Amino acid sequence: MGRGTEVVLVSSGAIATGMPLFDFDEKPTDLDTFQALAAVGQFRLLSKYQKSLERHTIVAGQVLLTLTDIEKQESRDNAKRALERLFQLRALPIVNENDTVATTEIRFGDNDRLASMVAILIQADALILLSDVDGLYDMPPTNKDAKLINQISFGMDLSGLEIAGTNTGVGTGGAITKVAAATSCTEVGIGVVITNADNVSRTLSGESIGTFFEPNPQIKIARK
Repeated sequence: MGRGTEVVLVSSGAIATGMPLFDFDEKPTDLDTFQALAAVGQFRLLSKYQKSLERHTIVAGQVLLTLTDIEKQESRDNAKRALERLFQLRALPIVNENDTVATTEIRFGDNDRLASMVAILIQADALILLSDVDGLYDMPPTNKDAKLINQISFGMDLSGLEIAGTNTGVGTGGAITKVAAATSCTEVGIGVVITNADNVSRTLSGESIGTFFEPNPQIKIARK
């Protein structure tokens, strides 16, 4: 933001933040507890973000969404206007799924999907998906023969890659959800980078780090 870049941070962690406050070791399976932990954890999570951002004189704005908010035109337009106004105010929108009201039928499922839908909503220049590895590999990175893929051309056949998902008991995701999210964005002209969380600053500076998914060259997004 200090470079004049408009950034939206799509975050998870509300439930994980709430769990230790009530001595939960694993994510609850019943909906009522799931939503209650999200309500407590979301407040704590945003407070932590704001405390970290204060030294940079950045104000955070919370935007909680459900899948219905994105799919219905009226609420979709409202969300877009709110995000655009936060940009104008030089605030940092922090988007999370509204787990306090979301049910199985209206959940995004993972934050990679949520991030891709937000990127498409605001017609972003690029989407950066953060991982615990440096990018997309041609096989599980735990394999000593795994090689980092620096670039994925638009429309490239990825069927030969060994791509897997993860479920840690606290969060879900993995390479498979990131590839799906990247594909959704590239189809509408948004380039995507998958990289390690430690490389955020270098990625925003324009360095070629991680795996870059080329956007559809036939689509040029008309941005304001």
